[in-house]
Amino acid sequence: MLTAKQRELLMFIDERLKQDGVSPSFDEMREALELKSKSGVHRLISALEERGFIRRLPNRARALEVLKLPETLSATVTPIRPVVPAPANDTLEIPLHGRIAAGTPIEALQGTETFAVPSALLGPGEHYALEVSGDSMVEEGILDGDFALIRKVDVAREGEIVVALIDNAEATLKTFRREGRMIRLDPANSRYEPQRYEEGRVQIQGRLAGLIRRY
Repeated sequence: MLTAKQRELLMFIDERLKQDGVSPSFDEMREALELKSKSGVHRLISALEERGFIRRLPNRARALEVLKLPETLSATVTPIRPVVPAPANDTLEIPLHGRIAAGTPIEALQGTETFAVPSALLGPGEHYALEVSGDSMVEEGILDGDFALIRKVDVAREGEIVVALIDNAEATLKTFRREGRMIRLDPANSRYEPQRYEEGRVQIQGRLAGLIRRY
């Protein structure tokens, strides 16, 4: 049997996965459950993992998968929308818009190629792919040469990994933060410093929905 907090976190993760196709950040989980620190979130995640309700997906940023819901909930709650698993060989062609910097910003959102993606990796909404260049997001599991699957949005929530277009010319893949009237784009590599820009210089071009790595 789950505790109230474990159940609350499980349902929050499940709802966000259905809504956005990507699990919430630890900061978002902490805020949603009104916890004082992320250590409480880590304990709840570990407890849910030990009980077989969720699992962490290797080599993917912020990736959690809900394996099951509590029986009392799954038997009585009607899903917001039916979820039909896509066949393993069902793929979609999405635009491949060149390379995106996970380091110093470089030109991006160019190119006319397409990229085949398993349908099961994409949630609702319109998507495109970018090839990652650089190592500033390695601590989020995003490596040079990975293909980032991006859901098109023009707004971002605190703690989301986004494609940020700077001065309408250069784009970068970073974690979105607000710092007063400034936008702070955080790397996930201790070797790099956060980038700060006036709000009017930054346009959100999408948020990370998944990663594909070729070996």
